[in-house]
Amino acid sequence: MGLEELEQKEYFSIGDVKRITGVPEYSIRYWEAEFGLIRPIRLQSGHRRYTKNDVYTILKIKDLIYKHKLTLEGAKKQLSRYRLPDTLAGSTARTDVKLLTEIKDTLADLLKE
Repeated sequence: MGLEELEQKEYFSIGDVKRITGVPEYSIRYWEAEFGLIRPIRLQSGHRRYTKNDVYTILKIKDLIYKHKLTLEGAKKQLSRYRLPDTLAGSTARTDVKLLTEIKDTLADLLKE
């Protein structure tokens, strides 16, 4: 798995993101909390599903920290210059997935009755 996988899938587990980016899972979770730019979808089971935008953001953070030797604060400042509005950054897709999950759960409840 690698960057070519980004074109084949829409959503990625944290393990997939680790393999694609080479960033340890604990760093991915830390950057998620620290930067606020990585917003995976949470499944009902609690597992995270990352979008392509999330993976690209992780790659950018990795580049800023490891290649350009920026601190976390420096990387935050650099990324804030290029931050997209939520409507462009994929929040619509997150809303759609949440809505579809709720519909699925409702239908499953109806089938049980």
